[in-house]
Amino acid sequence: MIKYANMNRLREVISRFKKAKILVVGDLILDEFIWGKVNRISPEAPVPVVRVSSQSFMPGGASNVANNIRILGGNVSLAGVIGNDLYGDILKQQLEEYKIDIGGLVVDKQRPTTLKTRVIAHSQQVVRIDKESETHIDGRELRYILDYTERKIKDVDAVIIEDYGKGVITGKLLDNILSIAKKYKKIITIDPKEDHFSVYKEATVITPNKSELAKASHIKIEDFKTLKKAALKLLRRLKIKGILVTLGEDGMCLFESSKKITQIPTVAQEVFDVSGAGDTVIAVVTLSLASGANLKEAAYISNCAAGVVVGKVGISVCTEKELKEKIALESKRLKGERKE
Repeated sequence: MIKYANMNRLREVISRFKKAKILVVGDLILDEFIWGKVNRISPEAPVPVVRVSSQSFMPGGASNVANNIRILGGNVSLAGVIGNDLYGDILKQQLEEYKIDIGGLVVDKQRPTTLKTRVIAHSQQVVRIDKESETHIDGRELRYILDYTERKIKDVDAVIIEDYGKGVITGKLLDNILSIAKKYKKIITIDPKEDHFSVYKEATVITPNKSELAKASHIKIEDFKTLKKAALKLLRRLKIKGILVTLGEDGMCLFESSKKITQIPTVAQEVFDVSGAGDTVIAVVTLSLASGANLKEAAYISNCAAGVVVGKVGISVCTEKELKEKIALESKRLKGERKE
């Protein structure tokens, strides 16, 4: 259990975020939010009627990971697929406005841009509507992303694989990207889907949630004992340096190849929306590792960042100021516990 973190050391890591260069490869998503109020139930069916007051869009999936990195000062390049449609244009325009390098974006005329529409009333999500294709990319799109990765790899410190299971992260793509990244000894972090665990070998860190870990290890996780058994099984099988398991309200648990285990309790004071929290975790873990942090420090910093974003409604990001304030608050609280 982390009881105390060296504030000066963590500040030093965060101050180096602006020098870090990260390549994000994965499923690009546009998140749409329809905001309104519910005053009555529909006479047509037992469902609420939402009177819409506003609409907004945010980058999601791998796009949100890239946005998290940019907001915290890091330099980020993004590779993925969008459709030849209105939503692809909106996402591309937003990423350009956020000053994210989108040289790795490729347009696939045969598939729609992945869109997740959330209807929110009185700060509560009423329903989510997904428009997407899970068809695996191949041919021109696959070659484009691989060529872009080969061109960029020498200039970055780390590669993030953001796998939402929407067809971009295929076994063929993963094999090639991991081979390129390992050749140049780059940090490799993966936000995984259970279908692809077999090709995550020799990555630096993966960040599954408890459900993904259970499915990948074929172990039913009921308590800490079974959690440990599942994580250690994957560590041995995949030969990776660390598994950071996200546990929702129970925080995180870091399992390292050195057999060190670190439990990190949640620092969220209030939880309004967990949407995008996993994106924040992988973004901040990678930024921290690229900025000289060890695995435990990277996990601690990312946990604090996640604690910030779940306290906001909708897909959100954590700023450098918010991150430093959250870490300072936690450090002060933990010091107080030590004195008691």
